[in-house]
Amino acid sequence: MGEGEGEMAKVRTKPIVRLGIFLISHSSFFSVICLIAAVVALLLLPVLAKNTYISENALMPGSANNMLSTQDASEANKLVNDLTHLGLRSPIESQKIVGQYMSGLDAEVTYHKFYPQLNRFHPLHFFTSPDSGISSKTLNCSSPAINTVGIIRAPRGDGKETIVLVTPYNPVKNDVGEALSLGIAYSVFSLLSRVTWLAKDIVWLVADSRYGEYSAVDAWLTEYHNPVYGVDMKFYSGFRRAGTMAAALVIKVAEDGNHIEDSLNIYAEASNGQMPNLDLINIVNYLAVHKQGLRIKVKKIWSLLGLRWLNTLGVIFESVGQIARSLNPQWKFGIPASEYVEGTATLASSLYYQGLGVPTGPHGAFRDYQVDAITLEISPKVSLTKSIRRNDFILRGGRLIEGVVLSINNFLEKFHQSFFLYLLTSPSKFVSIGVYMIPFALLVAPLPLVAASLHADTSKSTTPQTTGVDVSRKSWKWLNSAQKKREWVSLKSVTITAAFMGLSLMSVINFATAQISALFIVPICLMARPLKLDALARSLGTLLRASFNLVLGFIAFPPVAYVLLKVAFDDVDGFNAGEYWNWLESLWTWNSATYLYVGIVHLPCWALCIHILFHPC
Repeated sequence: MGEGEGEMAKVRTKPIVRLGIFLISHSSFFSVICLIAAVVALLLLPVLAKNTYISENALMPGSANNMLSTQDASEANKLVNDLTHLGLRSPIESQKIVGQYMSGLDAEVTYHKFYPQLNRFHPLHFFTSPDSGISSKTLNCSSPAINTVGIIRAPRGDGKETIVLVTPYNPVKNDVGEALSLGIAYSVFSLLSRVTWLAKDIVWLVADSRYGEYSAVDAWLTEYHNPVYGVDMKFYSGFRRAGTMAAALVIKVAEDGNHIEDSLNIYAEASNGQMPNLDLINIVNYLAVHKQGLRIKVKKIWSLLGLRWLNTLGVIFESVGQIARSLNPQWKFGIPASEYVEGTATLASSLYYQGLGVPTGPHGAFRDYQVDAITLEISPKVSLTKSIRRNDFILRGGRLIEGVVLSINNFLEKFHQSFFLYLLTSPSKFVSIGVYMIPFALLVAPLPLVAASLHADTSKSTTPQTTGVDVSRKSWKWLNSAQKKREWVSLKSVTITAAFMGLSLMSVINFATAQISALFIVPICLMARPLKLDALARSLGTLLRASFNLVLGFIAFPPVAYVLLKVAFDDVDGFNAGEYWNWLESLWTWNSATYLYVGIVHLPCWALCIHILFHPC
């Protein structure tokens, strides 16, 4: 054997090469195994969820006793009464009242005037900066909105960091719940104006929400981070700033009082599936449960709670866990069936709202500037019409915010220890990216192998007419595959490759969108085959495959997929065909990258799959 032949033999014997050839040659079997494993792994995520924990020891939640007193709550209740008894006075009156209360605490008070802005589509702006520096055109409004801002300078700080408290307030609506949220914020603001341990400045933003909560917060943040320069190149003197934002808390109070107990709803999703650092949610959860006795709630898909098959699956996992623990007590697999069902409903909600790419509250405006923020909506047990009940409610809510501010005040750096990429299965359980990426990886793993297998089959079936084959033209023949007969195999290879690349890129931008889309587009990409060929074969297997392809092609169509998700996740009784277009417009309005993904990746891949199904062969 010559030297050249010996080297070729060594190459052939490399395990990685043999494994690749084996997987490509058995790509169909490998695809089935991966798809089944992906579904199983997705259903196992609630079982694999871990308990939350405080990663950063410096936060020390609950390490100090609350200083907020009943006197602070009573003073805050006076503000609530002043706001609720304004009647039909002008909105400026309520803003003046809030400003006077701030000034009474020796806080720096400013008024930020703004108009709602026309949207400019920047779906990937979080990679660079939220604003390019070019001012947007404003809507023609009869009167501007005015944010009221109070700033407390920290006695032990250097002015480089700040904590932001936000209370949306519509002075035209004069809502009791919004007035109570101002009361809670004022009680904390009053306390922080007197303490000596404060090391970070405190900014209280009363966001004028007559044109929308998000719009008011975003307008203030835009001017905060992009100062307006005058002719003399000096900052506009009417707008005051503090330091870099360490964190932000949006405080809201729900008006309904039909709950078993006082509860706290946490909203964390921001644009393009961005989430705050998990430690911020963890300290709120710990303080609310262990210090204030509040019941924590996160969004869940209520329609999933009544599914019998899901409950049966939970019973199976519970039984498997019991068997595993009987074999080895250290194996902690399996959870109670009821906990599994609730965890699945919460996980589906977390995946769904991250996948939409639309913020679930005004906290999303802060995430666009890489500031960790959440919205805390406190729901009272009963109606808060009585003054005594209000004082108690303000006291509990204020002490919760006080504890969170104290923890953040102890922190000397940005949140970084805990997770930024996670899915919640309950307020105290989460699934990290290292676990929930497994179903997605199993879904997309067959795509490059099937594409390579199809390309290899096409190359083998191509016989050159002459000895001098033009390799460059042969490699680009897929460009005409949509028009040529019997070239559907090449078209399918290109479609699968495009889907793989699009899903992989989208998983970097918004993993939840990629995961949900993969469940719809991957099966049709793998199974797509001309219906004419299956009909001519006239066997049971080919007819079943043709039927599956028609069903998959129907449900993978973006409007149909949206309807299915809407019905499954939003508990709607009816559906309007125009809602899909409204949803697309909302994605555009909120600068969601999902808008681009649907138009550039999902829809073209679906169209190519449909073209393959009806290919004339």
